[in-house]
Amino acid sequence: MNNFEALGLSQAVLQALMEMGFETPTEIQRSTVPQLLTNERDFIGLAQTGTGKTAAFGLPLIELIDPFVKKVQALVLAPTRELAQQIAGQLEAFSQYQGDVSTVCVYGGANISSQIRELRKPTQIVVATPGRLIDLMQRNVIDLSALSYLVLDEADEMLNMGFKDELDTILAETPADKLTWLFSATMPGEIRRLIKNYMHDPLEVSVNTKQRVNENIRHQYTVLKASDKTEAVKRLLDFHPDMYGIAFCRTKRDTQKVAEELNSSGYAAEPINGDLSQAQRDAVMKRFRSRTLQLLVATDVAARGIDVDDLTHVIHFSLPDDTEYYTHRSGRTGRAGKTGVSISLVTRSDIRKLRFLENKLGISFEKAQAPDASSIAKNRIEHWAKSILSQDVVEGNEEAYQKAGEVLAELSTEELIRKMVSVELSKTMRKDSALDINDSGKKSLTTEKGKRPGDENMKTFFINIGRVDHFNPGQLLRLICDTTGIKSQFIGRINLQQKHTFFDVDEGLSGKVVPAFRGYKLDGREIRVNRDDNSSPGNKKKKSARNKTRKHRR
Repeated sequence: MNNFEALGLSQAVLQALMEMGFETPTEIQRSTVPQLLTNERDFIGLAQTGTGKTAAFGLPLIELIDPFVKKVQALVLAPTRELAQQIAGQLEAFSQYQGDVSTVCVYGGANISSQIRELRKPTQIVVATPGRLIDLMQRNVIDLSALSYLVLDEADEMLNMGFKDELDTILAETPADKLTWLFSATMPGEIRRLIKNYMHDPLEVSVNTKQRVNENIRHQYTVLKASDKTEAVKRLLDFHPDMYGIAFCRTKRDTQKVAEELNSSGYAAEPINGDLSQAQRDAVMKRFRSRTLQLLVATDVAARGIDVDDLTHVIHFSLPDDTEYYTHRSGRTGRAGKTGVSISLVTRSDIRKLRFLENKLGISFEKAQAPDASSIAKNRIEHWAKSILSQDVVEGNEEAYQKAGEVLAELSTEELIRKMVSVELSKTMRKDSALDINDSGKKSLTTEKGKRPGDENMKTFFINIGRVDHFNPGQLLRLICDTTGIKSQFIGRINLQQKHTFFDVDEGLSGKVVPAFRGYKLDGREIRVNRDDNSSPGNKKKKSARNKTRKHRR
């Protein structure tokens, strides 16, 4: 089954897959799709993140949904709102030619009123995070009585984030005759408990549970200040004159900004993002495939469907929030037995996320330095000199050779080499390259694993929820994760008090917190969240020192 036609999919779905750039099914898709299409049994799919699980369950769901029945027929549960949004987006794309199939995505951190309005429209598929779904069920605004399919995606991650009680509540409220499809990377005891209590005689498929990321890829990271990342890309392009790759950014705006700065400095780079028309996208890809362009600057969504061989590098200008995206990105290099490099440009606050990727994906990151002027010059000249050695002499230009010989005759061999090297260096060397842009802070990925990162990389927040609201730290952790989409390993201390709580968030993700809670209400009460820098240990020490100084002055 080396193509999607062999999986038994309809022409409508095949057309959507073709337009999305899907060509060959992954192993989990080949093993799963035919089973889910033909067997009316509960199902367990074991596969690592990044193996294509969304399509593995999403394609059969689209085929099995009845577009003429205007009730919720399928529910997909995901641990984070980012993953929920990603799943919903793919389901909508899969079903674009499948009649009137409507998918609604609901998650914490967004206005619940607008989600309720969407659910009141005819809806066949709901993609949800557990916490928000419970909220909607308690408000009696979602009807699951006609549910035929329940999908638990990243089930182990949902349990890791503390959603055990929510899953029990949801599963108990769904029809007994539904089919349950559970997908997970691991099979801990709690997953086995779920299977025993809520699934009947499930069919189990296990695919690539140990092989996680292409072994031909070297994973590197360079620690920089955020403002120096574009300069680092320039230096990588200078250092590797044969680089042919993709740089991934988080937003469309970032792709445009980075590509424009590279272009203005003379580098052959173009952005690929959702703002491009199909004609513009085709023109960029034509230049890239012909190697007129050296680097594409893309978002994850816009890069979907790009299939180009022989990429030497993938650059993570911004780390993705989801491990699956990292796998998809880095897997674009190191293909067909060739080696490739996946290099992450990170700030010190990103080190924890790198460590998480190491543990989750079973890879090892090596620290690399952003090249400086000396190393760039040495590498460029070596490459240039080798190209001269391999250059065939063009016959029939004797007069030109004679003229050059006459002009250069007074130079010694050493003088001629120095002048030629100087000409070559003047083409590429920039004065900015002389500066050391590597962030030489003490924090490193090689710090002893398991050791808690320093408080200097955490930001503290205040929330007006406390013990009086019948919350314990675990419940509050679930609320923060579900509402912000930030995974639990990036949440630090939770100092729960009677009427409020202080909690720490990784500095690199702290910008998500306040916007996520804007407009959030708990039992009709507006929840207020704001930065509380004065509560961090470092600031407490400063505050204490200031107070001592004031007392001394008095």
